Amino acid sequence: MDNVTLERPLVCFDLETTGTGIDRDRIVEIGMVRVEPDGSRRSFRTLINPEMPIPPAASAVHGITDADVREAPLLA
Repeated sequence: MDNVTLERPLVCFDLETTGTGIDRDRIVEIGMVRVEPDGSRRSFRTLINPEMPIPPAASAVHGITDADVREAPLLA
């Protein structure tokens, strides 16, 4: 972001999921970073209980396990 001049805030989103199937997989983490025109940044991250097991292959990618999301909020 050092070479970008912002005229207004920019928000970047990141989602981690149980897989890549849009009709069956679910979100397990939401992350956001808000970058202000002055370069300051604020971030937000929360785990989400997907109400389904996280496959080992997905956990290998993002490092989030069933135990990590067991007490996390549900996505409303």
